[in-house]
Amino acid sequence: MFALGALRDISVRMTEPSDTGPRPETTTHFGFRDVPEADKAGLVRGVFTSVASKYDVMNDAMSFGVHRLWKDAMADWLAPRQGMDILDLAGGTGDIAFRMLRRMKGAGHVTVCDLTESMLVEGRKRAEATGFAENLDWVTGDAMALPFAAGSYDAVTIAFGIRNVTRMEDALAEAYRVLRPGGRFMCLEFSRIPEAGAQKLYDLYSFNVIPKMGQLIAGDSESYKYLVESIRKFPDQETFAGRMRAAGFGQVKYRNLSLGIAALHSGWKL
Repeated sequence: MFALGALRDISVRMTEPSDTGPRPETTTHFGFRDVPEADKAGLVRGVFTSVASKYDVMNDAMSFGVHRLWKDAMADWLAPRQGMDILDLAGGTGDIAFRMLRRMKGAGHVTVCDLTESMLVEGRKRAEATGFAENLDWVTGDAMALPFAAGSYDAVTIAFGIRNVTRMEDALAEAYRVLRPGGRFMCLEFSRIPEAGAQKLYDLYSFNVIPKMGQLIAGDSESYKYLVESIRKFPDQETFAGRMRAAGFGQVKYRNLSLGIAALHSGWKL
């Protein structure tokens, strides 16, 4: 863990949510393993602490750069207007935040909230080169108990992060709570390819190549093995859309990207 003194100059506000404790005698998945709910956040934090310094390099390597197009598609569909106040969850290294601020031509604000301090440290380093540092806040927080007042944001985004949350329904409820009426939630996440043959080929690549890339580039194959497994545990497009509706979102829609390797989900607080 980083000392508080080392974080003050990057505007990270420490939070200790009080209502995210484990439910009695419950387990959840960490990749293909069942673990106590109480353990998952720490395990996830360990994964991203381990890979933080190489996270963006690995994203380029694993996807052959295609993740950049997916994130551009997210910004295009959200189409943020100047003056918007956006919360980006699990956005540690700033990829989504920077895209949103570029769309707003710097006339807006993004709060980046992430469970892992070292990811936020990497994002703050990158922000210094963008010219948007004054338009950003960096907050260490839990998506299941956000340290923000109800109705604080015009939009809430999360990219490749919700599958790592211990209780997805709690994170969706929190995203809904902190949105203003008429606000929009958008999620970019790995999903399912409808065509079975293509999904099988993608699985072969994911399980056999990505952990080896992780070892070569980040010196950590186990973290990337978990990340691949966590993708397979995430619900398909229709199931996740249903969970968004159950959380209260209206006009829920999704778009497949790259045949369904990833999907964008959108919903509104009506």
